[in-house]
Amino acid sequence: MIGRRRTPVGRALLVSATAGAAGTAALDAVTYLDMLARGRPVSEIPATLATRITGALEMGLGDQPQDANRARALGGLLGNLTALTVAVGYGLVRRVTRPRPTLAAGLVLGAAAMAASDTPIAMSGVSDLRRWGVAGWMADILPHAAYGLTVVTVHEALIGRSA
Repeated sequence: MIGRRRTPVGRALLVSATAGAAGTAALDAVTYLDMLARGRPVSEIPATLATRITGALEMGLGDQPQDANRARALGGLLGNLTALTVAVGYGLVRRVTRPRPTLAAGLVLGAAAMAASDTPIAMSGVSDLRRWGVAGWMADILPHAAYGLTVVTVHEALIGRSA
């Protein structure tokens, strides 16, 4: 765009990754608050998905008792990777677009992150999203909304613009 100073690409990636890390922390906090409030257990969906992925790649995690812990760890790492990737994608798109209202941009970004995490779950058959019910969907929607709103807010603050 003519007349608009752009953030250098390296700095833009760092800003986006930082915003993604903040968004991930917000997602985790809302998830853990839900677990605390309802007394629900940790979801096994990320671990199951990680096991399916490694099995499909013929690099299974094994069948020892500690391998279930490895699957949980890999599931968490894949979630973090998804969150950082979505945030970097936001940063790249944001470089060539004008600011949007924080609420709108954050909710759209949260929905994109939710789609990025739920699509492999549905496609792999790890979970049938049609059977989640209201509580299951709220446990997915609210953390992702917090993620998106946090990513947009932090990103815009770090690049010195308001959305």
